[in-house]
Amino acid sequence: MRKGLIAVVIGVCAACRADTPAPSNEYVFAWAGDSAGKASDFLAVIDAAPSSPRYGSVVTSLPTGVAGTHPHHTEVEPTSDGHLLANGFHAGRTWLYDVSVPREPKIVTSFGDVGGFSHPHSYTRLANGHVLATFQYAADAAASPMAGHAEMRTAAAHKTGGLVEMDERGVMVRNGNAADSAISDRQIFPYSVLPIAPLDRAVSTTTDMDEANKAATSEWVQFWRLSDLKLLRSIALKPGPRGDEHRFSGEPRLLPDGKSVYIHTFNCGLYLLRGVDSDQPTSTFVMAFQGKNCGVPLLVGRYWLQTVPEAHALVAMDVSDPEHPREVSSLKLADDEQPHWIAMDRTGKRVVLNSAGGGKGNRLYIVQFDSANGALKLDERFRDPGATRPGVSFTGKTWPHGFTGTAFPHGTVFSR
Repeated sequence: MRKGLIAVVIGVCAACRADTPAPSNEYVFAWAGDSAGKASDFLAVIDAAPSSPRYGSVVTSLPTGVAGTHPHHTEVEPTSDGHLLANGFHAGRTWLYDVSVPREPKIVTSFGDVGGFSHPHSYTRLANGHVLATFQYAADAAASPMAGHAEMRTAAAHKTGGLVEMDERGVMVRNGNAADSAISDRQIFPYSVLPIAPLDRAVSTTTDMDEANKAATSEWVQFWRLSDLKLLRSIALKPGPRGDEHRFSGEPRLLPDGKSVYIHTFNCGLYLLRGVDSDQPTSTFVMAFQGKNCGVPLLVGRYWLQTVPEAHALVAMDVSDPEHPREVSSLKLADDEQPHWIAMDRTGKRVVLNSAGGGKGNRLYIVQFDSANGALKLDERFRDPGATRPGVSFTGKTWPHGFTGTAFPHGTVFSR
């Protein structure tokens, strides 16, 4: 009788554990797609618990059932209830995932155009529970909502998109058009957005994801009233010493003073915005990194972390003096890697980094970060089982959902 009761209790507790969210930061979610564009895109789950005997192993993978959408940006982390938005950019499609039980991710829903705009790029959660998203283009009723890369409209057909405040299922609350009659440039395509609620402002950038659109030099930064998404002003970043550092405005980040903004460009410029809430905001060129293809940055306390693909490196800058940042650490990866995407765990001590920028290495890494001095160190233990080099490879791997081949990861985040 007693043994039977114990067995029942153990069985019930085991079931409880299976449904209980994992401790923070113990998994990494990687949003990826078949490099050939033939097999389904998917979300991969990787063991990222340093104490786990399977550290660096693929736990599971969940296909969307759709191929060739170009998995691109996700949110920077899941919500407190384990939801995560991810875009298949070329298809103009958004997937909402439930990753509250990391080993058993689920697709909650997916959606396409919202509020008359198409091709979402970046998502930011607002304090009211809504999502503020950039949509690059005006919606085209004649275009397929699930169009792949080859079916994207030509650059000549692109029309300016805008910002959309919506719920996480794609139901619009309000929107704002990014077209600005006060400037002559009509090649304005919202890329990323930074809401600054205390100032009732949002700052957005304008790089077109369609690299064939050579007319879009994308040096513009736009300022909005956050409460009603009214476009207030567009300003052009100014060239640096090289002459083209201002092109392709990328990711805006709010500095610790709560009112100044750093913006990086994909041509590797770094700019400081002042007077964000004024009628005359200004931009100042601060510095340039090596090359012309700099990827996603992070601002962690007083440190700016920048992926620099041409240097095969992640660089940490102390930006306590925003006009005069200084390099404090640099982590060089192998020459076959071009680091692009980075995201921080909730402890502020680990960075997940991938080489979605086109490197042949095509690996996912974890980098240890020391917030006291900005030091970066590669986690040598995070690797494929039996591998001779660090990192989790996305090349020639067989994934749990059945796909075998090379996958390109992009948005990659830690569990919460």
